[in-house]
Amino acid sequence: MHVFKDRTEAGRELAHALSSFRGPNTVVLGLPRGGVPVAFEVAVALDAPLDVIVVRKLGVPFQQELAMGAIGENGVRVIDERVRSLSGVTEREFALVERREREVLEARVAQIRAVRAPEDLHGKTAIVVDDGIATGSTARVACTIARGLGAARVVLAVPVAPKDAIGDFPEADEVVCLTTPSPFRAVGRFYSDFSATSDDDVLHLIDAAARRPAATSPLREPAPRHEDVLIPVDGVTLQGSLLLPATAGVVVFAHGSGSSRHSPRNRAVARVLQNAGLGTLLLDLLSPAEELERRAVFDIELLASRLTEATDWLRAGPAGLSRPVGYFGASTGAAAALWAAAEPGARIDAVVSRGGRPDLAIRRLGAVQAPTLLIVGGADLQVLELNREAARYLTCPNRLEIVPRATHLFEEPGALDAVARLARDWFTEHLGGGANPGAARNAAPDEA
Repeated sequence: MHVFKDRTEAGRELAHALSSFRGPNTVVLGLPRGGVPVAFEVAVALDAPLDVIVVRKLGVPFQQELAMGAIGENGVRVIDERVRSLSGVTEREFALVERREREVLEARVAQIRAVRAPEDLHGKTAIVVDDGIATGSTARVACTIARGLGAARVVLAVPVAPKDAIGDFPEADEVVCLTTPSPFRAVGRFYSDFSATSDDDVLHLIDAAARRPAATSPLREPAPRHEDVLIPVDGVTLQGSLLLPATAGVVVFAHGSGSSRHSPRNRAVARVLQNAGLGTLLLDLLSPAEELERRAVFDIELLASRLTEATDWLRAGPAGLSRPVGYFGASTGAAAALWAAAEPGARIDAVVSRGGRPDLAIRRLGAVQAPTLLIVGGADLQVLELNREAARYLTCPNRLEIVPRATHLFEEPGALDAVARLARDWFTEHLGGGANPGAARNAAPDEA
């Protein structure tokens, strides 16, 4: 029995079997979550773009691992009538499972598409990759979606599968499978390490694939500097994550109370800004010990002073004095960003507030000179009213944008996508983008 060390090894072995597909018209599509690490290795080896097709299995209620069907983006659905019939699942039970999985699918699609516009598959060869298949339901849906999105040829590629699941597969023009063991039982039996792949892992791999330098571009821009940094301020050391392109402005993120530089929402926005050619610095404005003190979490003046010192460190070191700098603040972090932007000599070129509390910096708002964008969810009624009131105090160029039906954390499908798009456009207008910010705008998740 062939056992792979992990998904990375499986992806590299699978890439060898797919070497004939290397070329400019190939796109690799991973199935989140477990298929994406495999697909990443295939995409790297073939020098092909990496994208995802989000699919959710419809598990039998009393045996979740047994698929009675699957659903995917764009309303696609495949039903395994044999499994459904044998399991005795009623119409009502099936509908409940589908509704629950559809909610999860739409949330995952919104999260991914906020940072990665879908690849254009028209006329291309789409290689659909998973870490293995059991019944084949999710793979069938994924291949159907790829075909519906215009792929001229669809190839299903998996490290392991039962022979009967891939023997008759009309949804794909070709199936590439490294091993078809019998008995099969479960995909995980054929991996020494079959640990779960997280949503953050998926986003990281998509991001890493998108940042790969083009192999055929001898005149490409130098690769962005990407590193974890330590910033000494005020007798403590702040931790941050810096991505710095060769040119263009930098956006410094100020997180809200209870959040950190690891916030998935702010990291999702940061990726969209990075794809537009901008640099980003995500940092914690408090030390781990200070984060346990509720007083410090809401000490806007302290947070603002830390933000100012971190900005001074950025200008004195990696970014230099000439780059434009912007602030992106969330919740209480928005108040800190506005307070810091109001400091004499701050030289901040733009501010964006997401679900912010500008009222906590109300007495400083009149001194803010940087163009300011306030983004609030339409269903976040209390914060919306606070932002409307705060906007009356701003004398700088400013705008209030309301994301319809969104609540405070912008968790609704498409809400974070809207935030990322608005922030990207505001910062590229006021800070400038990278080598081709216009192309990044054309590839916006909601416009693709």
